[in-house]
Amino acid sequence: MNKEQNIIFFDTETTGVDSKDFLCQLAYKIKDETFCELYKPEIKIPPEASAVHHITNKMVENKTSFKESSDFKKIKNLFEDENSIMVAHNAKFDLAIIKKEDINPKNVICTLRVARALDKENKIPQHKLQFLRYFLDIDIDATAHDALGDVLVLEKLFERLFDKIKKENNFSDEEVYKNMIEISSKPSLMHSFSFGKHIGKTVEDVAKTDRGYLEWFLKTKENENSEDEDWIYTLKHYLNK
Repeated sequence: MNKEQNIIFFDTETTGVDSKDFLCQLAYKIKDETFCELYKPEIKIPPEASAVHHITNKMVENKTSFKESSDFKKIKNLFEDENSIMVAHNAKFDLAIIKKEDINPKNVICTLRVARALDKENKIPQHKLQFLRYFLDIDIDATAHDALGDVLVLEKLFERLFDKIKKENNFSDEEVYKNMIEISSKPSLMHSFSFGKHIGKTVEDVAKTDRGYLEWFLKTKENENSEDEDWIYTLKHYLNK
């Protein structure tokens, strides 16, 4: 990678969280430039999605699709540039959405995976963006579940993670980027359950006391053709598979 990197923080809002869903808002920040725009998705925005991000079908009815917009070519070139490093929280989801729009970034950092990797002592109950915002006392004026609001929180979280890696390892900036990209390229190990009958327990402890539950959970994930590779990786790890 070239030493002069373009660090691009980005987020999408969509019609839902399944493989059938599409982009309806995209935001990014690079240096002092911010961008945020609505687009008309290929399917209707369901009420369940609007309840989260407050984007309605009426708000996008006169918008073009992202691919047909005047923004598409610029964003595609920017995101796919070999010197661009795309930063997102739970990047796998956002990447899947923009890949549907024919955008395939070369360098990606997932702050969700990096945050999990750095939480070696499992001190943080969950690693969702807005939870980390308040758990880490990130003081910023930003609207949750709005693409640009999430980008602004993401930027501050990234700075925390970047500084932690740099100080703990005495890395150069270039080495930190490479380390974060490496962490982001692999499934991350989940430490504890934030749901179900074992909520609050570590996966390691459950593997010792209720292996059958982990077997069942893994089978469920695999039968669903789940894209949740972090949980599949974790369950196989603790089941020695």
